[in-house]
Amino acid sequence: MHHSKQNLKVQYYLTALTVVVFALKVVVFLMTHSLSVLSDTLESVVNIVATIVGSYSMYIAAKPKDKDHPYGHGKAEFVSAAFQGSLIIGVGCLIIYESIQSYFNPGTLHNLGNGFWLLILIAIINISTALYVMRVGKKNKTTTLITSGKLFLIDFFTTFSVAIGLLILIFTGIQKVDSIIAILLGGWVLYDGYKILRASLAGIMDEADMALLENVIAEINTNRNKQWIDLHNLRVIKYGPLLHIDCHLTMPWYFNVHEAHQNMDQFTDLIKSKFGDSVEFFIHIDGCMPFSCAICSIVECEKRQNPFQKKLNWTMENVLANNKHQL
Repeated sequence: MHHSKQNLKVQYYLTALTVVVFALKVVVFLMTHSLSVLSDTLESVVNIVATIVGSYSMYIAAKPKDKDHPYGHGKAEFVSAAFQGSLIIGVGCLIIYESIQSYFNPGTLHNLGNGFWLLILIAIINISTALYVMRVGKKNKTTTLITSGKLFLIDFFTTFSVAIGLLILIFTGIQKVDSIIAILLGGWVLYDGYKILRASLAGIMDEADMALLENVIAEINTNRNKQWIDLHNLRVIKYGPLLHIDCHLTMPWYFNVHEAHQNMDQFTDLIKSKFGDSVEFFIHIDGCMPFSCAICSIVECEKRQNPFQKKLNWTMENVLANNKHQL
């Protein structure tokens, strides 16, 4: 809950800041009449809409679970990111179109020196904001904040590129440089919009996060309890800041309910110690089979039917399979 309040506070701050940045860019455009500046200004319109949508999605995602949403409302963040990515792609296309038109019909530019320094100021605001917001987003595991931070990072690169373009114009006087930079800027915006859209759709479709799975498996392997004979059918799903983990955990067949539950608590506490308390589990406890003896390291087991052969290291390949492991 503390993280949710912090996330919303940061997102509201971003919404206000995007309006300020947009106003500054409008001033630069009116000063210079530069198409590359106009393109950068259009991107700021997207940022305003995206942060407003992001704020609403974070408000929805922070709602507790209910009977209609048993896994919570975290998916709202992915929908928001998909919308943001789509907007960015649309603006990228518009920037390229207008830039090509301007290349063949260049306009008159004015007051480039003052425009350059104002753009540098805007770029500094953007990079400072981006680094702070992305750090908070990664710390709180919030997709919307990470995406908003990336928007400001994109804005930094585009604004800085436009500023360099104005500097080149000041020294060379070649006006087509303005259109060329705007075209390159449009291509950059398109690419980043695609990356944001791709990542958000992966979250909506519950695409496996291989890096996250690797981290979970590595943590379990490092602190493995010998009572955990086998692990399989592991699934990790992300719902906004919430992680949902499903798995089958094999324990000695003769454990009573209390003993099995104690070991399951140790397993969940291990993962929470690494990934935080925003993790929920659905763990199916399996009893070991005679073929499990070959990979079971409980030396003192009185029920052993076959000799121990070797400890099976859990890997991405074998824990995702939906069957108990055997040699």
